[in-house]
Amino acid sequence: MAAWIPVIAAVVLAPIATWATIEFVVLPRLQKQMATAPAEGAVADSATHGGQSAPAAAGHGAKPSKEGKGGKETGGGPANYEFQNVVVNLAGTMGTRYLKTSFIVTAAGGADIRGQFEGSKARLTDITLNVLSSLTLPDLEEPGSKNVIREKLVMAYNQALGKKIADQVYFSDFVVQ
Repeated sequence: MAAWIPVIAAVVLAPIATWATIEFVVLPRLQKQMATAPAEGAVADSATHGGQSAPAAAGHGAKPSKEGKGGKETGGGPANYEFQNVVVNLAGTMGTRYLKTSFIVTAAGGADIRGQFEGSKARLTDITLNVLSSLTLPDLEEPGSKNVIREKLVMAYNQALGKKIADQVYFSDFVVQ
């Protein structure tokens, strides 16, 4: 009977520990994150994984934006910078798989992100292409992969600019082919 005590304890304590972690750690973090996300954060993410081969040339487009839903200006929000139709080959696929994405970068603490990004457009576009093209197909299939990509992009932008300018990345298009 003494040998079964650890097994019984694990069977009883595991669900309790899981519930406590979700209740007191995960849910408060999610609620805090959802409360601080701007209205533009409601942009839907969509990921498509196809088995077709399609070689992709590294293309990109970026434009300054102060637009909300429907293409209308948002008056009081911080300036945004939009990268449109960024296409990169995925690492380790020998050019047969690619990622096409569009996203908006928001400013940290009311910074002039538009001016900073326009002034360093070529360098920041190159950084974007390097970060995205270093991804592999298994990286993109991981749960939470978009959050990791968001963090990598924000960190790379802030490091390149020498100060915290970028705060968040919101994907409006995310297709893996």
